[in-house]
Amino acid sequence: MIRRTRRDPAPVASPQPQVPIVVAQVPDDPPDGVGVPYVLRFSAAWSWRLLLVLAAVYVGLRLFGLLSVVLVPVILGLLIAAIASPMVDRLTGSRLPRGLATALVVITGLVVLVTLVTVVAQQFSSGFTELRDSFDDSLVQLEKYLADLGLSRTQVRDAFDRVRDAVSAGSGGNIGGTVVSVTTTAGHLVAGLFITLFATIFLTYDGRGIWAWLVGLFPSRAQSRVIGSGERAWAVLTSYVRATVVIAAVDALGIVLVALILGLPLIVPIGVLVFLGAFIPVVGATISGIAAVAVALVSDGPVAALVMLGGVIAVQQLEGHVLQPFLMGRLVRVHPLAVVVVIAIGGLVAGIFGALIAVPLTAIINSVITYLAHERRSRLAGRAGAAGPVEPDRDSGVAVDPAVTS
Repeated sequence: MIRRTRRDPAPVASPQPQVPIVVAQVPDDPPDGVGVPYVLRFSAAWSWRLLLVLAAVYVGLRLFGLLSVVLVPVILGLLIAAIASPMVDRLTGSRLPRGLATALVVITGLVVLVTLVTVVAQQFSSGFTELRDSFDDSLVQLEKYLADLGLSRTQVRDAFDRVRDAVSAGSGGNIGGTVVSVTTTAGHLVAGLFITLFATIFLTYDGRGIWAWLVGLFPSRAQSRVIGSGERAWAVLTSYVRATVVIAAVDALGIVLVALILGLPLIVPIGVLVFLGAFIPVVGATISGIAAVAVALVSDGPVAALVMLGGVIAVQQLEGHVLQPFLMGRLVRVHPLAVVVVIAIGGLVAGIFGALIAVPLTAIINSVITYLAHERRSRLAGRAGAAGPVEPDRDSGVAVDPAVTS
């Protein structure tokens, strides 16, 4: 019987401790914005967007300047159409064809305009001589007053002569260039009058058709918002123009009444100047009032000027506290500070025309932005309502939208 010997198990080698291998990794570039303060990132994001907006505005103003000979008469025609369209609508409502109603309103307006220009020209030609004589008398009185202050009449006359010589030298330096400039300006004026007339006729007669064509240029999903914005813009424009016409008529009537009581010359030109000045709020009324006071001062002396100044202040108070809030209401409400600022900007950019359209343009932009913001909030609220009611979670008590948890 063979006996097997028991062998001891072979020793198992213990595992050697493995040295960790460290692999050096080169870090990638940090993501944009890491390490930059939030205020700086926020300011930079707004800055380049603002620069793009300013660049677009600059390009738009440059294009407007190049095309101003055409665009200015068209915009003036739009303003006139805002007055004429309600009249045409009333005549059309009485079963009169729209073409005939448009022709009737336009012809009536032209007759009134020509009559007014004729009367102003006659009054100005007849009253200018009297005003010039009064001005000469005022200069004599001014010389006496300055002489009492220690200045001799010779010094005063020399100063007046130097001013007159400077004006004459500036106006007679380049006769040929002046003639060419006047001829070019006259040509632009005549062309602008015809463009304004045709724009008024077609905007009054077929304004809805032109607006429908413009709306059709936009994508179908945006046409409803374009239509809503256009309706509110047109409502603001018509309300502003009609209210301004009434306010201008009241201002002119008040100033003319004071001028009649004082017996001033150039009554009709003063009334027309006040009427036109009322279309530029605050600034226009101030300038026309200063002109009326100056005429009273030159023609009848300081007492008449003080009376006219009181009349101008009374008319402006009536306009600012009664007529404008009552006629324009909330639809065309622009803060007085904004009025002064936008008129100043409009005057710097586009002269008298810019000051003329600054306030209605601001009111239109404000109305359209308000409408679009309200429409967006309504649309978002409609989407939230369509998602279903908000129910509280049983476990946490936190309000959870069922559409999210399902």
